[in-house]
Amino acid sequence: MALRRAFPTILSDRLPETRDFYVALLGFEVAFDSEYYVALTTTPDGEGQPAAELGIWAVGHEMVPPPYRADPAGIVLTFVVDDVDALHVEARRQGVPVVAPPRDQFYGRRRMLLTDPNGLLVDVSTPSTPSPEFRAEMMRRGIAPAASP
Repeated sequence: MALRRAFPTILSDRLPETRDFYVALLGFEVAFDSEYYVALTTTPDGEGQPAAELGIWAVGHEMVPPPYRADPAGIVLTFVVDDVDALHVEARRQGVPVVAPPRDQFYGRRRMLLTDPNGLLVDVSTPSTPSPEFRAEMMRRGIAPAASP
């Protein structure tokens, strides 16, 4: 078996609002849109592959087993962007709930946290310089310090 593709799918009772959130804030494009499922993608790279894909599935749809028809919990969607500070300004302009504004993290990311229309935690970051202690620990472990999580 060869894995061909993997992408997260959000269960939502707010399909249009959720679709518009990811399109307006993160630049996704709508690849498929129906009353029960929305497929979002980013512009393909030089090899014709999208950088990211995201599905949104109607939480109350018959294909979702009843025990799973609930608000999202226990998951964080993470996106890496060119400029998290500019995205923070845009998120505030759009009235997006910001849980934590951009802040440099020890592991080499400048990160902010926000929530989508379903209350799902969204982690958005830009690469930054890791702390000297983190770089030293990664080097001690034989992991390239330039690679941050």
